Amino acid sequence: MVKRIVGWLVLVPLCAVLIAFALANLHLVVVNFNPFTPVETLAAPGYGVPLFVVLYVVLLIGVLMGGVATWFAQGPQRQRARHWRREAHALNSELEAMRKAQGLPAGGKPLSEVDDLLELR
Repeated sequence: MVKRIVGWLVLVPLCAVLIAFALANLHLVVVNFNPFTPVETLAAPGYGVPLFVVLYVVLLIGVLMGGVATWFAQGPQRQRARHWRREAHALNSELEAMRKAQGLPAGGKPLSEVDDLLELR
């Protein structure tokens, strides 16, 4: 429900602003990736890309690069989470094996107060 409210209150007006921006910036601009080329040697006047397309593409590239940078920056945290998840799984397997060895049911009473404190079951 909260996501739907956020969608209507934030995203819809934001989309309206972006559409208004695109409609206000329809004039063509020449895109050149070589900063050393003189302006006179560029393509004929009138040939180009709408300004809003250039800005949206640059914005999209920036968002994608930020996402990739964040993904790589969070790599160590994801690695630690995988490690502790495997460790918890191994310890739970060991606990179940110990319970079976003592003749206790797998989902039965905890072995000690420590199990109650850790809320393993």
